[in-house]
Amino acid sequence: MAAVAAIALTGVWMYLIGFHSLRLIGRHLLGARNQRGGADLKELLLTAPFASLLERMKLYERLQLQLGSYHMKLFILNGADWTMDRTKKSAAAACGNGFAAIAGCSWLAWLAAEQVMLGMGLVLGVVHAIRPYISASREIEKRRRLIIMELPIMMSKLMLLVGAGETVQGALVRCLDGKQPDNHPLYKEWRGAMDALRNGHPFHMALERFNRRCAVQEASVFTTVLLLNYRKGGEHFVLALRELSYSLWEKRKAAARARGEEASSKMVFPLVGILLVLMVLVAAPAVLLMG
Repeated sequence: MAAVAAIALTGVWMYLIGFHSLRLIGRHLLGARNQRGGADLKELLLTAPFASLLERMKLYERLQLQLGSYHMKLFILNGADWTMDRTKKSAAAACGNGFAAIAGCSWLAWLAAEQVMLGMGLVLGVVHAIRPYISASREIEKRRRLIIMELPIMMSKLMLLVGAGETVQGALVRCLDGKQPDNHPLYKEWRGAMDALRNGHPFHMALERFNRRCAVQEASVFTTVLLLNYRKGGEHFVLALRELSYSLWEKRKAAARARGEEASSKMVFPLVGILLVLMVLVAAPAVLLMG
């Protein structure tokens, strides 16, 4: 069984690569002229063949909903330069990695005469294929939590600056003082909006860009309040932000509470394992004495 699977999968892989790609791979192995030889070789071996296969089988069209959802997540995480072609290439690379895991485990199962490794290969193949989508979902959730946790703090600083007599645009710029935008998604998108203002973009366009790039409901509400009240300034602006600040602080507390509950639930499994080890250590001498 393992031998048939290994030979068949290798044959399919060789067919997908094709003769022309094999010649290119040979050039890389004999003396790679390109400085990025490792990345290019991986693309020739895994990404390009499966990208072509997915195109020929029209799986991109059949899974358009899932692909669109995956693309939106990558677009939010990587910025406006991310294109659908790069998303398709990422999906093809995931399929290629899954196929390589199945093929590799099939060869190991044949050489070691262990059929169990064939089943492990199937599990690893599926995990490798869906891991990028799951990882993107986790990164999006992590990004959303970071924005929710930091947005009320930025709003409080904005209210203080405007209440002290600073203009709305000046307060928005000063909120970034001492912040490193590369280390936090909120500061990064805020910095992008402020750079757009300096480059002559209208205020509403800069904030709409900030709203789209954050892709978080709380940021959308914050942007709407700013657009509706920034011309008024002074007390009207501060009162509008204060009303919104109460709800955002409550959401921040709820997010912190949820993280604490997750941390406590993750501690259950190590504690159960430690308890089982202690039970074995305590019961083992008694069992040996009885024997």
